[in-house]
Amino acid sequence: MTVNPADSEIFGGLYGTEEMRGVFADTALLQRMLDVEAALARVEARLGIIPATAAEAIAKAARLDQIDFEAVAAGARLSGYPAAALAKSLGKAAGGEAAKYVHWGATTQDIVDTALVLQIRDGLALIERDLRALVAALAQQAAKHRDAVMAGRSFLQQALPITFGYKCAVWLSPFLDHLDRLRELRPRILKAQLGGAVGTLASLGEKGRAVTVALAEELGLATPDAPWHVARDGIAETGSFLGLVSGSLAKLATDVILLAQTELGEVAEPAEAGRGGSSTMPQKRNPIASTYIVAAARGVHALLPLLFTAMAQDQERASGAWQSEQLALPQMFLLTAGALAQAVPLAAGLEVDAAKMRANLDLTEGLILSEAVMMALAEKIGRDAAHHQVTEAAAKAAKSRRPFAEVLKAVPEIRKHLDDAALARALDPAHYLGEAGAVIDRVLARARR
Repeated sequence: MTVNPADSEIFGGLYGTEEMRGVFADTALLQRMLDVEAALARVEARLGIIPATAAEAIAKAARLDQIDFEAVAAGARLSGYPAAALAKSLGKAAGGEAAKYVHWGATTQDIVDTALVLQIRDGLALIERDLRALVAALAQQAAKHRDAVMAGRSFLQQALPITFGYKCAVWLSPFLDHLDRLRELRPRILKAQLGGAVGTLASLGEKGRAVTVALAEELGLATPDAPWHVARDGIAETGSFLGLVSGSLAKLATDVILLAQTELGEVAEPAEAGRGGSSTMPQKRNPIASTYIVAAARGVHALLPLLFTAMAQDQERASGAWQSEQLALPQMFLLTAGALAQAVPLAAGLEVDAAKMRANLDLTEGLILSEAVMMALAEKIGRDAAHHQVTEAAAKAAKSRRPFAEVLKAVPEIRKHLDDAALARALDPAHYLGEAGAVIDRVLARARR
């Protein structure tokens, strides 16, 4: 039985992906820890700290199939972390004199934190891949529906005309920002950690810094200026990035849910037999992908405070704060990956009903263009006076359920300044789209870059 639905055989495919689950699996963690131990041995041998033969034996043995997994698990339950038991098992596998050089000069958190960074690197690579796929899908939708006029809504009420291409561009733009953020944050986050007991690397004497630099290079990581074992801003920033990505995904999904309502019917999730079906209502086609995107995003956002509270780490080794990070970060990666896995095919296959968009736009018989009429009239009589005249006309049209144009033509002050041609232009949604097209062009140009 699983407690977390994201790890369930039933729900796991809705909340996460096997790829991301693999990145943070127990076996992946232990292999990454072994990778760090092997790299540490190799660089210490190059620096003359341990024998080259020992480093060679340690590196050769640093494979999961050489390790007693059950013994490591038992050791973790006893000591609180698997590092000591893993080092002992690695030493046994390396054999002979090599055993005493395993984990030389390091402490548990050095191995665990650096292994975590390697996992984060793998996880971010999967996030970036899916972000790029989502960007491509949304860019295609924005270009395809550039001129599909629809109602823009504020407070869930019709406000002004927009195009569906514009809406897609607004969805797309934050994901371009997220790709920029990812590029910028990697150097801050993907750093090796080596500090020994309290960060001073006293156990390595004068060669401590040289080992740190060489270890980072060996693993393809950045070298920190100072040990970060109690400075957890990088971990919190990683979680914040996942929270931002999830939030943007939730915005997209929320809009799809609203636009797919029966009363609107402007979009629908990609059709698939049985997808989003109801157990009792045959006519239902629920936006199930969007629903799980929103759920996953809420899960990510609920976990983020745990990483921020974990930044208050006591003295030179945390008691509880560090340990709490593992309750949040892997889950946040998994939920974000799951949301992206739902979002990419959703965006690529979204069914758009441009005719229904236009029909909904016409529901108010022109009232959605009251601002356009007001601005045209304002050029003649000033904004305040125009606002007053058009507000009264709009209220009369809504109450009497008459076309807005008909009511406008019956108002002497409006009629005096706006003839039939001027009113027709003001009441044409295609002539009141402002910068919608330019926004699409700018976002698509950036997406291409």
